[in-house]
Amino acid sequence: MADLATRLHMTYVSDGRGDLRETFGPEDIFNYAYALLHAPGYRARYAAFLKIDFPRLPLPTQPTLFQKLCGAGEKLVSLHLLQAQPPVITGYPVAGTDIVEDVRYMPCEHDARQGRVWINATQYFEAVPRQVWHFELGGYHICHKWLKDRKRQRLSHGDLAHYQRMVAALAETVSVMAEIDEIFHSML
Repeated sequence: MADLATRLHMTYVSDGRGDLRETFGPEDIFNYAYALLHAPGYRARYAAFLKIDFPRLPLPTQPTLFQKLCGAGEKLVSLHLLQAQPPVITGYPVAGTDIVEDVRYMPCEHDARQGRVWINATQYFEAVPRQVWHFELGGYHICHKWLKDRKRQRLSHGDLAHYQRMVAALAETVSVMAEIDEIFHSML
């Protein structure tokens, strides 16, 4: 902490968050690390370390970079805990049984960047971004796994809404990760 405090010209506070102008705290460090661990450039550069050891977290030399990454990390944490609620971007237009049978993604004919996530022969979520469908965390395609884990089950209205919130949060995650990657590359 002393090295980071010296680099940032800030004082470390042992509880909660700092103001990120004069002080920083453990929550700020967590948000900073969370942001870095979601930067595609960081993952590529430190891939070998991430597979065999604890991640190496480069220390920022400029307070503004630390502040930006703390803010982006905080946003990601809020999205991943579904505390932040970005606008729903998908539809679920066809009434039916709502039973998950065969999950598959079909790109739209008119826009390959989006597609439909079919849960059975007649029902689907529409306008699911391709990047979101293919988004992986921990080796899992999140959108596919969530539905696959509910195979042969009827989705409640709450489940349908949760899935739509999840897709929206992942779409925002992709956007925030791109911002984080730009900040990460400016650190190098």
